[in-house]
Amino acid sequence: MTRPQLHAGRETRPPVEREQLLRLDRDALLQLDRSLTFEWLETDGLGGAASSTVLMCPTRRYHALLCTPRPGTAKRHVWLSRFEETLVVEGHEVPLSMARYRGLWSPLGHQALDSFELAPWPRWTWLWGRVRIEREVLVPRGEACVLVRWRVTGADGPVRLRLKPLLPFREADALTTENMALDPRVDRVGDAIVCQPYGALPPISIAVDGEFEFGADAVWYRGLEYRADLERGYDGHEDQFSPGWIDVTLEDGADAIVQANLGDPWPEPRARFEHEVARRSALAVREPVDGESRVRRILDLTADSFLYRTESGRPGVIAGWPWFGEWGRDTYISLPGLLAARGHNDKLGEALRAARPFLRDGLLPNVFGATPTESHYGSVDASLWFARAVRLHELAGVSTQVIADRFLPSLLRIAERYRDGTGLGIRCDADGLLIAGAAHLNATWMDARIDGVPVTPRNGAAVEIQALWIFLVTYVERLLSATGQELEAWPWRELRERAADAFLQRFWLADEERLADTWHPEGVDRALRPNQVIAAALEWSPLSRAQRGLVAKSAREVLLVPRGLRTLDPRDPRYVGRYAGSEHERDRAYHQGTAWPWLLGFFVEAWLRGVGDGPSEREWLRGLLDGFEPHLREAGLLHVSEVFDGDPPHAPGGCFAQAWSTAEILRAYELVASPF
Repeated sequence: MTRPQLHAGRETRPPVEREQLLRLDRDALLQLDRSLTFEWLETDGLGGAASSTVLMCPTRRYHALLCTPRPGTAKRHVWLSRFEETLVVEGHEVPLSMARYRGLWSPLGHQALDSFELAPWPRWTWLWGRVRIEREVLVPRGEACVLVRWRVTGADGPVRLRLKPLLPFREADALTTENMALDPRVDRVGDAIVCQPYGALPPISIAVDGEFEFGADAVWYRGLEYRADLERGYDGHEDQFSPGWIDVTLEDGADAIVQANLGDPWPEPRARFEHEVARRSALAVREPVDGESRVRRILDLTADSFLYRTESGRPGVIAGWPWFGEWGRDTYISLPGLLAARGHNDKLGEALRAARPFLRDGLLPNVFGATPTESHYGSVDASLWFARAVRLHELAGVSTQVIADRFLPSLLRIAERYRDGTGLGIRCDADGLLIAGAAHLNATWMDARIDGVPVTPRNGAAVEIQALWIFLVTYVERLLSATGQELEAWPWRELRERAADAFLQRFWLADEERLADTWHPEGVDRALRPNQVIAAALEWSPLSRAQRGLVAKSAREVLLVPRGLRTLDPRDPRYVGRYAGSEHERDRAYHQGTAWPWLLGFFVEAWLRGVGDGPSEREWLRGLLDGFEPHLREAGLLHVSEVFDGDPPHAPGGCFAQAWSTAEILRAYELVASPF
């Protein structure tokens, strides 16, 4: 593997005093049932991450210090899960690490733990008498490695730190057990140890900044238990291999930095650590804008966690941590909030241009692979969300001519294939509306399935798909007209008018003053769902201003909760208020009542477009968004979870850090703050 080199003589800025974004004291940490649900996240911008609980006790198979894509693939693997850490001070062994085995906690490193901070990277502090021990974890941006730093102060003499690396060497979604195929051999290469447990996988190098001793002691840690996996109905036990121990002697006030990466050892772990500290500190000391919300500021700092580049350099979005990859629908919903709303419209344009080679028969992938051939095309709306992202890119400061030059051919290709018919049952009907899916194929975002059967069948014409389709047709028409192609624009104008009329006829429920959810030849699904809010929010909607307002008000009355919009009216007999239990139980609730934060962006937009955008309305909407501050101190720390229970107290669930949750809250803040 290529070794990244730090530039010789490169200056690093002196460390800046870190802003304390979050701190947990000893009393909070020792409430184990609660603290084991607090999770931190460090990402490398290359599709990899380090994450665990604040006690560094793994509760998921995904918790790891080094979890990166296997070279040549998009599939993440867990290479280094953690270190078993022990400090020998004044003749006493002080455990720093913690793990759960079948019926047993061992070791008990939390007993001396005094605090945990994210400021803005993870730091732990232990107190043992007058001795203070610190651990910090950093994942440098743009480098697939992890750096861990330990520091000791207050000791009368040298102390010894013993580290035992645990190496699962498996796919992140899998588990491993003790086996005879593993190669336990370890080589000492300069200031590093190198081992390759399996010949089909790359070696791992663990380098120490300074002198150390290594003792080969190949052992298996059997029966590690992952509480969160068990609660989700999955297998939650595995064995992990350790090749031996690393001993580092620390003088009072001194530190040790350990670096783990795949392939040959990388040089200069200390320079890499100090450079990342300076970079991160500079970001954290940005002067707040007058009146800036703390939620807005924190999400601005953590939004980059979802942005990454593939091995080929293509920019993309990780849909959610710890288990999602790059999903097309999530990507094109998220990009405007993650980039344009934060002043990075140039990067938004780069990401949109990079998507064009993945267009196939008018479709963009639902799940991106390294190439179009390796990608999965299973979503009716990824291409439609792409079109909206292009429009938001234009509105953020790109000329119409540049947009037409760069994107009109792709938008035309999507519109033509959707109109004429393409995969997933997509086609225009006689009235110009878009039909998609089938009885056993749900191609919208409400795609949960049990035993191959959609939980929320929406085949036919789904309300938000029609609104996005009309948006695309309108955009194509406008771009053609703006670039002097009036003759080519005319058929799209006719199609837009026809589809808009049909939309109102099929979906508007005059008696209830809102929209139906799905139309199909057998009838109309009148369920009250949040998809209607998307139709009311889009810039070019068939709805009048009054109708937009009525939709937004119906959502406020029935669907709105403090953490998002419910996916179903709680009065509906199909409603499920808690997202918990086995995989099947969670799938039954996923789109049948569970609340989703990303929908708040569209609720805010629909309210401003349809109800009002005066000072009192904006203050109320901003209060909704500011209400997420307590949540940033639970679940995924400084992040917004994927979903919440529809029922009070609206507990978080799903991924502990979700891209479109963060993105749409950031975009909503921009909407509230900007002239409308």
